[in-house]
Order: sequence, then structure tokens, then C-alpha cells
Amino acid sequence: MTLVIKNGRVIDPAAGFDGVADVLIEDGVIRGVGAGLSGDEVFDASGLAVAPGFIDMHVHLREPGFEYAETIESGARAAAAGGFTSICPMPNTSPVNDNATVTSYIIEKARRHAVVNVFPIGAITKGSAGEELSSIGSMINAGAVAISDDGRPVMNARVMRRAMEFAKSFGIPLINHCEDLHLSAGGDMHEGFESVRLGLRGIPGASEDVMVARDILLAELTGARYHVAHISSRHAVEMVAFAKARGMSVTAEATPHHLALTDTHMHPYDSNYKMKPPLRSTCDVDAVVGGVVSGAIDAIATDHAPHPGSEKMQEFEKCPFGILGLETAIGIALQELVHTGKIGLMRMVELFTTGPEKILGLGRGTLKVGAPADVTIFSTDREWTYDVNKSFSKSRNSPYHGHAFKGGPVATVVGGKLVWQALP
Repeated sequence: MTLVIKNGRVIDPAAGFDGVADVLIEDGVIRGVGAGLSGDEVFDASGLAVAPGFIDMHVHLREPGFEYAETIESGARAAAAGGFTSICPMPNTSPVNDNATVTSYIIEKARRHAVVNVFPIGAITKGSAGEELSSIGSMINAGAVAISDDGRPVMNARVMRRAMEFAKSFGIPLINHCEDLHLSAGGDMHEGFESVRLGLRGIPGASEDVMVARDILLAELTGARYHVAHISSRHAVEMVAFAKARGMSVTAEATPHHLALTDTHMHPYDSNYKMKPPLRSTCDVDAVVGGVVSGAIDAIATDHAPHPGSEKMQEFEKCPFGILGLETAIGIALQELVHTGKIGLMRMVELFTTGPEKILGLGRGTLKVGAPADVTIFSTDREWTYDVNKSFSKSRNSPYHGHAFKGGPVATVVGGKLVWQALP
């Protein structure tokens, strides 16, 4: 059987193509992009954008160990509903994904139950404790595509140096959640006027800055490919841009919420606005948006972090950090970046496709003939309202419940199969 996606605006940054065309799919592979193509099944994409399958290089699927918050199956369905065809789960599971056994478990579980591609990220250190390197080589052989102790940054600079040396030898990127835990200890939101007004302990931007500075110096020393996760401070963006100007293999991602929300948007003591890095000041958000525009930031990643209501709906100081992100990412990107005229659609698609692909090397992110038939179809003007209670995720922790969007995902094709489609 063949599938042809007809009459859409095909946007493929990898091929430098932006124009109305048909996309022909056969046996899970792209067979052609052009005019007048025909197939056994037809998807009419008139008035819609047709792009390579979007990649989210930073999600938390919680399995194994925390299946009450999310599973590989439910997280994958939420990803498909958000227009993502490939996702990369972080290793903070239980047990931690710090060895080939856990990596293989995730891959096999995804093969059987996930409707999207799942590419696990392995831990840098055993138990993500920051002291002893994990079984990096065996995890890579089992299918891990990068290493990170996300959520538990490696504080020991000597351990980080060795990890970078290992990452370089295996040809994979090292991803760090940049936070000096001594500076941020006990903090619940960004340190500034709003934290004082609300009487909450603050997390200074410097806690991110000093870790980014340290890691860039170590990356220069080791020659490693270094990636800054969920960048959020203006100085961190400046340092990444500086490293790029020096020709270093330094990359960064931004989350949709750090492009859209500041600490002034936070509803007082509403745990759905508690995440790490925290929502920062207006000038920080402006700098992150500027980094997306200038190219200092390479990708948009959701940091999808589900938590059940029993944990999230506690006192602000006690509840865990993190919010959902998969199903609202495209809507936020259109709202904050495209509709405001800051970037065009080609750049937005690049941030979700060739950006993460260049960092991770998944063999995805293009509609060229012969590529895997992963396709994201989205609208730039479809009006819809996000109802978190209808989310495919098992959790409900989102600040965007009830938010009206203009534009968002319409259909998701993975391996040539339509795995999700928006209701009319």
C-alpha cells in the first residue's frame, strides 16, 4: 500500500525545499516529493504544512519505575498528538538508565507499545549520583543516542571531564542540565522581585551560568560535543553564542515555556508553573528568543515532565518541578515565534527537525527520497483550545489548560502509518 499526502505546503529544511507538493510514501519510506503523485490512500493536506517528522530530544517517560505518572505507551501517544514522530527519554527512571539492560528494556518496550520512535538517552554516572561513570559503551551499543544526568547535574568537574572524553570517543553528545546545586539549593522559582513578593526562595540565573561556563571550558579542553539542555538565562545564551563563534561543538535547546512565560506570568503558588530551570525574567526570555532567532539555540525541546496530581498538588515548596509539554509545543512555537514575525516557518521546522537531528544523528528529520516516512502535518491557523483533561498523558500538570491556540498539529505519520489525527 502507498500513501500520498496531497497539496500541502512541504517544508523540508534539510532539502532547502518550501513549496506546494505531494509526498509519496511506500513501505515506510519516502518515495517522492513533487506534483501529481498518486497512491492507494490519499491524505488531503490542502492549506496545511507538511514537514519531516518533528523530533523532541528531551522528554521524561517515567518508565521503568514511575508508571503511575507516565508510561512509554502513554507518553508516545501524547507525542504523536503533539506532532512528534521521535522522542528521546531522559534516564531519570527507577532503576536509572545507566546500563545496557535498562536501555534495552526501554527500546523493546517502545518497539512493542510506542506509536512513535523512541531513542533513549543514557545516564552519565551510575545512578545519576555524579561520582562514578556509568556503562557508557554498553548503553551506546544497546541503542542509547546520548548521555545525560538530566535533573541531577554532574557537580564534580573531574567526572564531567572524563565523561566528555568518553562521549567524544564514542561520537555522541553529552547533554547537561546546567545548575550549580549549591547556588540553587532550596530554591523554588527564579530569584528576583517576584520571588521576594511571593515569599519563595529563589534560584538565581547565576546557578545556570556558572555551570554553562565550566562545561564550555571542559568541552574546549576535551573536544567533546556538548549540549546545553533547556537553556533559560541570558548569560548562558551569550556564552553558547561565544563558543559557537570560536568553532566549538556546543549546541543548546530551549523549551516552549521558556520562550513564552516569565516569572510574572506565574499564578501565585500554582504548582503548574513550577519547573526547573524556573520561569525567568523578561530580559532572560527575550535573550532566549533572541538565541532562537540568531541561531545560537539549535533546537526546541519540550522537557515533557509528567507528575501525578497526588504529587504536584501540594504546597508549592513541596511539589516536584516539571510540566507537560508535548501536546502544546507546536502551538506555543507558532504563537510566540511565527505569528509574532520573529522567525519564519522554515526556521521553526528546522528547530524541530534538522536542529535535533544534527545533534543526535538519528537518521531522521528530512523528506528526501529514501528517508524514513516520518511526517508532521500542522496548521498555522486552525483554532483550538488545549484541554489537559483530554491529554494522552497520564498526568495533568500544565499551565496551558484552557489556552486558545491559533495553529497546531493536525496529523502525525510514523513509518508511513497515520498514528494520530486531530478531530475535525
